[in-house]
Amino acid sequence: MQKFADYIKRIEIDSLWSGKKHIVWELNPKVNILSGINGVGKSTILNKVVKGLSAGGEFPSHMLKGVKLDVEPEDARWIRYDLIRSLDNNIAATLSEGDSTLRQTLTALSNNMGGSLLDLQLYQLQRKYLDYQVNIGNRIIEQLQAGNMDAAQQLSEKKKRFQDIVDELFVETGKRIIRTENEIRFTQIGEQLMPYQLSSGEKQMLIILLTVLVEDNLPYVLFMDEPEVSLHIEWQKRLIDLCLELNPNIQIILTTHSPAVIMNGWMDSVTEVTDITV
Repeated sequence: MQKFADYIKRIEIDSLWSGKKHIVWELNPKVNILSGINGVGKSTILNKVVKGLSAGGEFPSHMLKGVKLDVEPEDARWIRYDLIRSLDNNIAATLSEGDSTLRQTLTALSNNMGGSLLDLQLYQLQRKYLDYQVNIGNRIIEQLQAGNMDAAQQLSEKKKRFQDIVDELFVETGKRIIRTENEIRFTQIGEQLMPYQLSSGEKQMLIILLTVLVEDNLPYVLFMDEPEVSLHIEWQKRLIDLCLELNPNIQIILTTHSPAVIMNGWMDSVTEVTDITV
């Protein structure tokens, strides 16, 4: 039996609010965009699905009552997934006394000009980025030892493409990734910058691209709740294409209010909440 699902085929929710609005959403393996007016339930649908999954993505034993997923292959019982939101609030003051580890992390981030939800995501992704590089490096060494020069070069291409994309996106502000560093660092007019010193839009885009990259081409479901809020309109237009370029095996499920997100040929991937409500 295959352990992990390739993608979600169908989401069914018995009731969106207090016994009302039954949801049945047939999904595309690649891109699924949920649209609708404010308050119609876009974010609620994503939240119900994600909340019903355990931290490791196990289902259906951990699914909340009233939420059912059909996946491919049908006998899979785990999903690799992540949820990206557009929030960028400082949360250090809202932590309970028991959140000592998280509080210490945020304090350390604040000393590096960080301390928001986006900064916390970047901090966690830095760790995953390091692991990703180690895994890629080990595989490159294996290929070199076997004399497979072309295969070794191909393994390094995705990381290089990620760095090229970020440099392209940030070119107007003169920021460039320092490619000799293991962690994400930038230069700008001779000054070195931590990722926590970026603008909210830059952080948001970096988080999305890193989240996709570090999954290392594995099948993966990326939920995004209005990811365009902080993004430049030209970045919104490229968002979906860039995600699929860095990992062609991801399934994107996102909510949006922005026409720019679907401008590059994704109109047919849009579903209105009213169309999946029965």
